[in-house]
Amino acid sequence: MTDAADVREVLSADPVMADLLDEHGDLVVEAHDRPFERLVVSIVNQQLSTASAAAIRERLEDRIALTPDGVRDADDEVLRECGLSESKIRYLRNVAAHFPDGVDVDAYAGLPDEDVRADLTSITGVGTWTADMFCIFCLGREDVFPVGDLGVRNGMTALYGHETREEMVEHAAGWAPYRSYATRYVWRAYEG
Repeated sequence: MTDAADVREVLSADPVMADLLDEHGDLVVEAHDRPFERLVVSIVNQQLSTASAAAIRERLEDRIALTPDGVRDADDEVLRECGLSESKIRYLRNVAAHFPDGVDVDAYAGLPDEDVRADLTSITGVGTWTADMFCIFCLGREDVFPVGDLGVRNGMTALYGHETREEMVEHAAGWAPYRSYATRYVWRAYEG
C-alpha cells in the first residue's frame, strides 16, 4: 500500500485538492476482499442513483449469495423482486459465467489497466465505467480516473469549472500516479 504522505505530496500540488485533503483526511484505495461481490455491486450501480442502487443491493444481499454460484442459482423472479431489470439480470449472469469460480485477482496483477478493461468489457453488460470501478475497488489500482462516472464529472465541474471530459482528463493528468485517490476526493466533495 502506498504511503499516505506520498499521495498527499502529489495531490497537494493542486490547491483545490489540497483543501480536500485537509477537509477529508487520508482516504485509501485498496483491493476488495470479495472482488466478485464488488463487481456485482458495480453492475447494480450502473445508471442508478446512489439511493436506488443501495436499496437494490441490500435486497440482493438479503436474498442471494453474491457469488458466482449464488447468481447462477438465483431465480429470475427473486432477482426481479430485488429490483433488477431484465438486462441487469442478464449482465449478472454473464459475469457469473465469465468468472465461474470467482474473480482471480492474481490473474490481473501484471496486466496494465487497458488489458483489464479489455477483458472485462468483453463481457456483455460490463462497460468502461464498470471496468474502471473494478480497477479501483477490486484491484486497488491507484491511478485510474473514471471520467465516465457522472459523479466525477459533476464534481470536476463544481470544483474546477471543467465542462468537457477532455478538460477533466487533462487536469487529472497532474494527479498521476494517484488519480484513483483524487477521484475519491472528488466524489467526497460532490457527494458530501
